[in-house]
Amino acid sequence: MSAIPVLVDALERETDDREAEEIVRALSVPWAKPVAIPALIRFFRRASDPTNLGARWATGSALEIIWDDAYFDELVDLATDVRYRRGREMVVLGFAKSKHPEANQVLLGLLADRDVNGHAVSALRKRKVRLPASVLGGLLRDDRTWVRKEAQKVLE
Repeated sequence: MSAIPVLVDALERETDDREAEEIVRALSVPWAKPVAIPALIRFFRRASDPTNLGARWATGSALEIIWDDAYFDELVDLATDVRYRRGREMVVLGFAKSKHPEANQVLLGLLADRDVNGHAVSALRKRKVRLPASVLGGLLRDDRTWVRKEAQKVLE
């Protein structure tokens, strides 16, 4: 437990995304909550990850692991900011753990966002949300097999 503040401080000071990603992975443990979440959110925003699939994606994964609704608004901001493209996938999946009353609405709003719609429908499935085919739209015919399967599982 005493290592968490040291790791958070190191993440705040680290300027190399690859090095920071290693710190992020070390913070991807349940006992890092809630101390690590603000630093992870800040790093997610400042990462220079051009593909969004390296350090930013790993940070989203860490946020999913240590999800805390106390940071719901900030997590919504990350999940809905299209600049982060696929780097948002795991943040979106984290909404499956949310107890916030607006979580389903956030996920429904992301169904039209190709970068994260598969993860949004997966989170809805984990939340045991059932939807009509008319809401799922093209997800039932998506070119990605896993997305079609997830969409099929949330049909009413």
